[in-house]
Amino acid sequence: MKAYLTVGEMGRMFGLNVQTLHYYDKIGLLKPVKVDALTGYRYYSQPQMEEMLLIQRLKRYGFSLEEIRGMLACGEKRELFSKLLQQKEKLLQQKQETEQVLRELSAHLLDFERTGDIMGYQKGYEIQVVEAPERNVIASRQNMSVDEFGKYYEKLYQRVPEEKVTPNGMVGAVYYDKEFNRECSDIELVVGIREREKADRTIEKGLCARTLHRGAYSTLSEAYAALVTWIGENGYRCSGAPYEFYLRTQFDGLSPEDWETEIFFPIEKK
Repeated sequence: MKAYLTVGEMGRMFGLNVQTLHYYDKIGLLKPVKVDALTGYRYYSQPQMEEMLLIQRLKRYGFSLEEIRGMLACGEKRELFSKLLQQKEKLLQQKQETEQVLRELSAHLLDFERTGDIMGYQKGYEIQVVEAPERNVIASRQNMSVDEFGKYYEKLYQRVPEEKVTPNGMVGAVYYDKEFNRECSDIELVVGIREREKADRTIEKGLCARTLHRGAYSTLSEAYAALVTWIGENGYRCSGAPYEFYLRTQFDGLSPEDWETEIFFPIEKK
């Protein structure tokens, strides 16, 4: 085997165009082992072929070029192993999300074929006007992303033995912003408890429009849209922050399509 490969030979071997290899050189991802001072030709060594194989494999795993550059510069095996393990978990999560979307799409196609209405899934919510009971809760309210729910719920449950309170099985969230942003919104996470005197607050009883959403949290917006539409069409208006309770979840050993979330909108007559 030749001691060095030209940029063209390197490109043909790995299915890359010359511009890509020049870009890798520019960003410091894979720099030629030598450059001819007269012609400017770039040359790559045999060890760099192994490095390119690793770059291509890491790209297939979903790492960005910037991440790959950092990994190639890292000499700590434990850190590299940790990064690969984290990427595996990320890919597994993406796989689960893709499988869930495929299940939703399949159900949508069946409903569309049966009804001829592409929005038919939106009409399947049963909406009731109910007198919601008061609920004693310990709570954590701040601007947070949806991805931070687990962290703040963990802190709430740490308070249970410390404050000697008794959870009643009710877990939920209250949304205070008029426009929801999953990356950062004013959200209050709540855990229901039996002891009124130890509660952070009481969610007051009152008239609410209520519905039950069955499915993944990624489709909760459909239930919220159905409630808002129903409220406007039936002579009511919203009179407080909407809230939701998680009745059946992944912690019950259920797949996302079987999760159940109860949603309440405080309302009053116009």
